[in-house]
Amino acid sequence: MGRVRLLIAMPQVSLRFYQELNDFLPSPMRGRSFEKTFTPGQSVKHLIENLGVPHTEVEIILVNGQSVDLNRQLQQDDRISVYPMFESLDVTPLLRLRPGPLRTPRFIADAHLGKLARHLRLLGFDTLFFNQAGDRDLAALSAGERRILLTRDRALLMHRVITHGCFIHAIEPQLQLRELIQRLDLERQCKPFTRCMTCNGRLQAVGKNRIEAKLPNRVRQTYNEFWRCSDCGRIYWKGGHYRQLRDFISTVAGTGLTQSEG
Repeated sequence: MGRVRLLIAMPQVSLRFYQELNDFLPSPMRGRSFEKTFTPGQSVKHLIENLGVPHTEVEIILVNGQSVDLNRQLQQDDRISVYPMFESLDVTPLLRLRPGPLRTPRFIADAHLGKLARHLRLLGFDTLFFNQAGDRDLAALSAGERRILLTRDRALLMHRVITHGCFIHAIEPQLQLRELIQRLDLERQCKPFTRCMTCNGRLQAVGKNRIEAKLPNRVRQTYNEFWRCSDCGRIYWKGGHYRQLRDFISTVAGTGLTQSEG
């Protein structure tokens, strides 16, 4: 007598991802609803990240029209809509997946975003960057210091402890900066020339007489206003590169120079 095989259908849900979240999906799944099987007991977070979308990129999840958190367990025939962070919708009545926005954005950039980190410091944003930091260290610092983790590694953003993170789509550093400013609406928070581009310390005005011995002869004879990093001691002045940096800031941010400068 032959064996009888029972075919048990796996439960399914219907999903749709909106706006830039589609960039993480294979082409056939973008901009449309699609069916997906799941394992009983599986959470929304697990399903979303299995599809390649980091949870830090998600702001709102609606299941059958109701807002849910990432831990909501999936049910047969659920209709799931997933919206990105900072989506321009009226989401006041809806549950967001984190306690609230960071009032003063602070960042930590992974090892591949060193130039972006320097650009952010130029604009006055507190930005950590370590060449040799591993994923676990970056995740721990992001969570422990409530810093927005910046990376092009989507797997890094899937670490459970991370609540604030941004996947950077652009490859060229200037375009990366422009992307971040637009996405997080940073334009009005720029305070150019207030942080050291080398170490992230704050710049403070310093009298010429206090640092004169450390200045090159040409600089000592030409300039009278100076700023010094409170951490590494690096000295800054408005030399020939200053106008170039101002033009760069105007290009990428379109503002900021009306804010306080170092």
